[in-house]
Amino acid sequence: MPLSEFEIINHYFNKDRSINSSVITGIGDDAAIVKIPEGNQLAISTDTLVSGIHFPISTEPYDIGYKALAVNISDMAAMGAQPLYATMSITLESSDPDWLHAFSQGFFNIADKYSIDLIGGDVSRGPLSISVQIMGVIPDGEASLRSGARPGDMIYVSGELGMGAFALFSLGQVHEGIDKECLNKLNRPEPRLETGIALRNLSSACIDISDGLNADLSHILSASSVGAEVEIHKVPMFRKLNDLHPRLAINLGLNTGDDYELCFTIQEKYEEELNVISKKLPVKLTKIGKVTDSGYLNWLDENGKAIDMPVRGHRHF
Repeated sequence: MPLSEFEIINHYFNKDRSINSSVITGIGDDAAIVKIPEGNQLAISTDTLVSGIHFPISTEPYDIGYKALAVNISDMAAMGAQPLYATMSITLESSDPDWLHAFSQGFFNIADKYSIDLIGGDVSRGPLSISVQIMGVIPDGEASLRSGARPGDMIYVSGELGMGAFALFSLGQVHEGIDKECLNKLNRPEPRLETGIALRNLSSACIDISDGLNADLSHILSASSVGAEVEIHKVPMFRKLNDLHPRLAINLGLNTGDDYELCFTIQEKYEEELNVISKKLPVKLTKIGKVTDSGYLNWLDENGKAIDMPVRGHRHF
């Protein structure tokens, strides 16, 4: 007999105790109640993952559960917020116990790693999709917004770009083997939370790179009413992209997304402090350009010549 909605919730998602003492009421009531620490603001974000769009249909349930929360933690990282709570609404085609066990294991493994409590949600029948809402706290006035970039600021990215995109590309090539490092980056992205929190008193603007650097940096520029010059040869991209046609490599590295790295701007006077902090971080930070007053994102080659690059990125419509 198929499991009921409440059996699914109680068996797979209702843990006996909360990680955070600030959770007053979690799963089991009509709404969760939490106490926000004094002197903090609440940051809230939501992401939906749909089978066949945000992850291949063949993706393992453990990886789906992991990624569903990881992409939301990445949003917290961009804001400089400490994630504490999450809710999840999931539609399932069936109540397969093995699938649910693996999915919940993936979800809770990353939740426990970052001390996040699942405090509510919903289960329904339908095509597979997962919507997670995450909540975190930031000391009053310290959030990293998209709107703070100013002309003269330097532009940085964390890590290297294009690994997740290369994995998706490889999955579509029958004759190609799948690079395990890339596949892991695609299915189990590592949110740059430590980096984001370290940046919240330094960066003037920040965003997580989920839709591709070209599109996501453009969001910062639009919100800040500024432009930028980026030296494309300085952008750290996955080494195997060099084996592809240059246009394809650029598209995968800058326009496809699934990086979940951070792009941020910082005043030049804070770069020395950034260099000190970066030595303690688990990921490399690379300067790729500067903010201008042009109102446009200009990509430059190694000779300083402009490259024609329309703003693209993952689009749902």
